[in-house]
Amino acid sequence: MNLFDLTDRVVVLTGATGVLGTSIISYFALQGAKVVLVVRERSIEKGECIAQDIRNAGGDALCVIADVMNKESLEEACAKVMEKYGRVDVLMNAAGGNMPATTVAPDKTIFDLDTDAVKTVSDLNLFGTVLPTMVFAKVMVEQKSGSIINFASESALRPLTRVAGYGVAKAAVVNWTKYLCAEMAMKFGEGIRVNAIAPGFILTDQNRSLLTNPDGSMTPRAQTIIAHTPFGRFLKPEELLGTLHWLASDASKAVTGTVAVVDGGFDAFSI
Repeated sequence: MNLFDLTDRVVVLTGATGVLGTSIISYFALQGAKVVLVVRERSIEKGECIAQDIRNAGGDALCVIADVMNKESLEEACAKVMEKYGRVDVLMNAAGGNMPATTVAPDKTIFDLDTDAVKTVSDLNLFGTVLPTMVFAKVMVEQKSGSIINFASESALRPLTRVAGYGVAKAAVVNWTKYLCAEMAMKFGEGIRVNAIAPGFILTDQNRSLLTNPDGSMTPRAQTIIAHTPFGRFLKPEELLGTLHWLASDASKAVTGTVAVVDGGFDAFSI
């Protein structure tokens, strides 16, 4: 018996075209899963290219358009998934992001915070997790099985300087994860599990300008992060894959309500 076998599992990923999303969806396809990229309309070309690369390599991939903030569009996407595959085994809610206006710069104070931007970021990260779950989890309820994996953040565990809005939003994702795990298990059975992953610091398109200078050297903020990371470096996207594989597979069959921290020791470090 191979508890880690993902062959023919249908894996749905939101936020599929970013650095992390591309790494994740490509990996799951290599494990024999049937993968679904949920992308925004403006990202459809990139999403289709990723899906085609997977198919060219012998994998099974579908790219569907949906706005994670629009339940109707998510329902349309889910219908396409069901038409092609007939089930949903894993939902990974990786869509999210931050905005400069939700941060407090060193020369500003909390009174300069753009609360409208904070609302936007909170909606994207929290309801961009809640709404896809409300749609795709209905399929899991019918199946009586499924694994939901939400994407939290280091800022959900420890308040980080500057990222006020993003931290609040990701902390809400952690709370939602723990609430939902009990709600699903008690009302729909132990076959439906809800967990989260809290990645450490990874260089992505979103944070590159904050952490690196134009010449590629580290900014003072990046230097502080590395100084507080026992591994002494940024993580690589592929270093999340083993944990995600575990949470998606039967190897974690009794695991629900957990936040798996993958951060090179950042959260554990004090002085």
